[in-house]
Amino acid sequence: MSKHRRAGSVPGRPRARTTERGGRRGAARRRRGVAGARPSRALVLVATAGLLLFGAGWVHALYERPGAPVPPARSDARPRAHAADPGHATRGAQRPDALHGLPAAALSEAARAGIPADARQLVLVTGKAKDSSESTVALYTRPTPGADWVRAAQWPARNGAKGWSTVREYGDLTSPQGVFSLTDAGGLLPAPPGTKLPYDQDSGFVASGLGVNGESLEGSFDYVVAIDYNRRKGVSPLDPVMPDGEGRGGNIWLHVDHDGPSQGCVGLPKAAMKQLLETLDPAAHPVIAMGPAGP
Repeated sequence: MSKHRRAGSVPGRPRARTTERGGRRGAARRRRGVAGARPSRALVLVATAGLLLFGAGWVHALYERPGAPVPPARSDARPRAHAADPGHATRGAQRPDALHGLPAAALSEAARAGIPADARQLVLVTGKAKDSSESTVALYTRPTPGADWVRAAQWPARNGAKGWSTVREYGDLTSPQGVFSLTDAGGLLPAPPGTKLPYDQDSGFVASGLGVNGESLEGSFDYVVAIDYNRRKGVSPLDPVMPDGEGRGGNIWLHVDHDGPSQGCVGLPKAAMKQLLETLDPAAHPVIAMGPAGP
């Protein structure tokens, strides 16, 4: 018999006769059947919901107990943004260092700001005090403009007998404080191998007389690097012209130390002067920053 039996669906068979009474009885039976089925479906739904709630409560109770296992993360669990944390956006990002590898106590903020952005070689002269003739010279380099400075060498040094001044006067025995370029070199001796700065070997590099403390100046100008303070660039350190006037003095050099304070120059061990000449490169735009320690 077909599952889809309906009146007149089977050919050749007489159509089943129905009466009004039989139709009412069939309809009544059908209504009683539907009415009797409804409680069963409701019971199933209630039972299912009860089981779900019981299961959820049991799981919740399981994970709330001390020492209970941690519930597994949702498959779509993702870290939530910390919008209220002002440092969240920058946390982990590298913050710029204002010192760029230079010691904080070595020179003032103004001096650091005066170092040209394109300079990749720096001679840092740090005086022991404003009125002291003792200082330290350090050579710093960096691979590219804006990168951090790395110290390559360091030596003891001497500066002006009366320390430092921001406005220097001729004969006041101070060294000028500030940032200056280094463009020209020379000396009594031939240039060391590898010297890249323009170098003037001349017999005129001979110091006469005695130092401030009466010491001999012999050999002081075997090697010199001109500090571009009150001088013309691109000429021999022996050039006498002082663009800002003779009243401010000139001929301020890095030269070989003569075991005593200077009249304004910076004296270094002979080996240090040789190393500087072998290292300083016009292509790296070398500069010197000099002055007493402290801000």
